[in-house]
Amino acid sequence: MAQHFLLSAAARTLSLRAIYKAGEEKAYETFKAIRWAETGGKAVCPRCGCVDTYEITTRRRFKCAACHHQFSVTSGTIFHSRKMGFVDLLAAIALFVNAVKGVSALQMSRDLDCQYKTAFVLCHKLREAMANETAGFTLDGEVEIDGAYFGGSIKPENRKEDRKDRRLKEHQTGTRRVVIALRERAGRTLTFVRNFEHEGVELARQWVAKGAKMYADEATHWDVLEAFFPTGRINHSEAYSDFDGKHTNNAESYFSRLRRMVRGQHHGVSHKYLHQYAANAAWCEDHRRRDNGANAFALVGNAVLSPVSRAWCGYWQR
Repeated sequence: MAQHFLLSAAARTLSLRAIYKAGEEKAYETFKAIRWAETGGKAVCPRCGCVDTYEITTRRRFKCAACHHQFSVTSGTIFHSRKMGFVDLLAAIALFVNAVKGVSALQMSRDLDCQYKTAFVLCHKLREAMANETAGFTLDGEVEIDGAYFGGSIKPENRKEDRKDRRLKEHQTGTRRVVIALRERAGRTLTFVRNFEHEGVELARQWVAKGAKMYADEATHWDVLEAFFPTGRINHSEAYSDFDGKHTNNAESYFSRLRRMVRGQHHGVSHKYLHQYAANAAWCEDHRRRDNGANAFALVGNAVLSPVSRAWCGYWQR
């Protein structure tokens, strides 16, 4: 009986390995089809652009017949030097885009059965690929601007007489940052992390087309916008929007998602990585109407088109 059980377990293991191998081959073909879509999945040399290549099947690598350069389907991409299987990468991407308010690295490590550090770096690589989608993007039409502060909170002392005024500079951590969002109505969202909210004026001048109409709240540092753009202002102490279309509800919707991501999933975000979490929330907000499958394939496309990450090299930070 015990021998029969061991044989059955061995058979199940072989069956699972066969299923995984078949899925790995399909995932590999998917990566090829997405990266080299213009040639129908035929490998193109990343060094010289030659299409006359042949595959070294035993190593899943390709060799260019012109310059003899060897490369793989992930060479020169954000997955450069990857060790995780292609089916696991696709699974990670599917889990990542399905989480509308982000997914923690600890949960990802459990879902993928990998180390926390591996999941942490992988998630940040995906966030970097998301941010590359709007690299150099300029907003036009009707654009809303707003800012929200994150981090830098200090836990108050237990006894009332020991508590300090946390509004004073000497009682702050110095890690508080503001996320400035520029959101085009029915368009894309650009995010920036700065020390002070008034720096958003210069960002608007740089990333918003001349002639676009800006919308902001009544904070005094947005007064300078009126010198460069036609600007609509809304006083939030009186109303959140008016009948003339003056509001910043789209920017506020983005910040609502980002705050729930930081508080509900990650519970705390370092100011060093805040810009990537902000880009992640912006990508989710911009593509919230698109189905999960389309989001997953779009993120794979962003990943294979993104260059090698210099901040998240291999499976280790820096």
